[in-house]
Amino acid sequence: MELIINGEKETIQADTLLDVVTHYQLEKHLVVTEVNGEIIDRDSWAETKVEEGMKIELVHFVGGG
Repeated sequence: MELIINGEKETIQADTLLDVVTHYQLEKHLVVTEVNGEIIDRDSWAETKVEEGMKIELVHFVGGG
């Protein structure tokens, strides 16, 4: 399925937002997700179905100094 992830067209196999986050091997407790302009709570990722052409933003926080 083709999705727009952080402004780039990506083709990945995913049914839910959780599948998308897992695909990118991100630390789930350090990620904020937005789908079509709406922030999606982490507890809803598994129930949030993804569809062709959806715009998804993944913001992954990292430590540093």
